[in-house]
Amino acid sequence: MKFTLAIAMSPLDQLPELARTAEECGFTSVSLPDSLFYAEKVAAKYPYTPDGGRMWTEETPWVDPFVAAASMGAVTSTLRFYTAVLKLGSRNPLLLARQIGSVANMTGNRFGLGVGLGWSPEEFEWCGVPFERKGARANESIEVIKLALGGGMVEYHGEFFDFDRLQISPAPTEPVPIYVGGHVDAALRRAARLSDGWTSAMMKIAELERVIGRLGELRAEYDRADEPFEIQAVCIDRFGLEGYQEQAAIGVTDAIVVPWSFDGIPFDGELEAKKDSIRKFAETVIEKV
Repeated sequence: MKFTLAIAMSPLDQLPELARTAEECGFTSVSLPDSLFYAEKVAAKYPYTPDGGRMWTEETPWVDPFVAAASMGAVTSTLRFYTAVLKLGSRNPLLLARQIGSVANMTGNRFGLGVGLGWSPEEFEWCGVPFERKGARANESIEVIKLALGGGMVEYHGEFFDFDRLQISPAPTEPVPIYVGGHVDAALRRAARLSDGWTSAMMKIAELERVIGRLGELRAEYDRADEPFEIQAVCIDRFGLEGYQEQAAIGVTDAIVVPWSFDGIPFDGELEAKKDSIRKFAETVIEKV
């Protein structure tokens, strides 16, 4: 089982040192959050809290995930980075392919792209993209990104995106893994058909087990059952060594964790306290799983 350090809502000046400590302690990856802006009023509820409220405020720090990956990649050598998850629906896939390819090359193929649709209509509309038919548009976006990152001259003629022959150089020397987030069946189908793995939001283990089973059915339906597939999970009711062993037993391959949360340290807590929590988690869990 692999472990990923989640750095969401941490002060930006802490990120390079958190990455260095994570690498030293045996973490495989850092997950990179994404938020374009904080709309004062939103037309939809946030889907991953019981009351639909956001867990952050207009003052919560966010950094562009590609910038964060490049910054942390410069001070590490083996640690990987993936977005969890990038809001795909409000972005142009060709521009994204340019950014993804750049970060993949600059980090020595240590970057993965985790994508979701995005839940806020404002993020779509204020970026010039319709909120309607966001799922179908996202499917094409993933196809465009894969095509453009594959190297050489390519063209694409779809319903939402249409371009003649072009080339983005340099292409990554290895394929950039793509992970899909989302809990509804359409998202699971997208993950099973188009991606290298699935990323959960906050879920209890019983629901995780159900979703992992469903992903197995869908991957078989798309004749992909024998291909490697990551299950990146944020499980909210199984912790400690036994808890992570239980997660592994149901098929979780990568546990996304915030070690300092177990010690009562807030997102904006002191850097040294967070580093101590990372080391303690490594000693009690990572080294024993």
